[in-house]
Amino acid sequence: MLLDLLNKQTVQVSEGTGLDWKQAIELAAEPLINNKTIEDGYIKEMLNVVESEGPYINIGPQIALAHSRPAGNVHEIGLSILKTNHSISLVNDEHPINLWFVLAAVDNNSHLAVIKELMELLTDESAVTAMLNATSEVDILEVIAHEQELQK
Repeated sequence: MLLDLLNKQTVQVSEGTGLDWKQAIELAAEPLINNKTIEDGYIKEMLNVVESEGPYINIGPQIALAHSRPAGNVHEIGLSILKTNHSISLVNDEHPINLWFVLAAVDNNSHLAVIKELMELLTDESAVTAMLNATSEVDILEVIAHEQELQK
């Protein structure tokens, strides 16, 4: 399922210099805007949640999973990744992030299979290291494809 959502259009690699955490989330979500999975309002909601709740989206070393409650501005399940070559502080310097995932859900349940597969990927230290060392979108997709094969 991850490879159904993650492809050359939804995976990005960027230097990340000069970006703050808000800009990183906006850039990470851009492919989902472009493919009409989400509307601009969803990005605003993700940013508002972090501003009010803090860096809870920091789900592991150097990993953030930006998301918000479904509220009519998500048209289908979506997932995108932005890998930044330079760490960007999420809210403060205690939360350096290089892998920015954006998850869009249409309801409270339909995305759970995606989360399960994503957590399997992100709990594999070698896969995370390979994604952090990736220099291209193709590299990241190869890591994910390899991990998916191992899960079969």
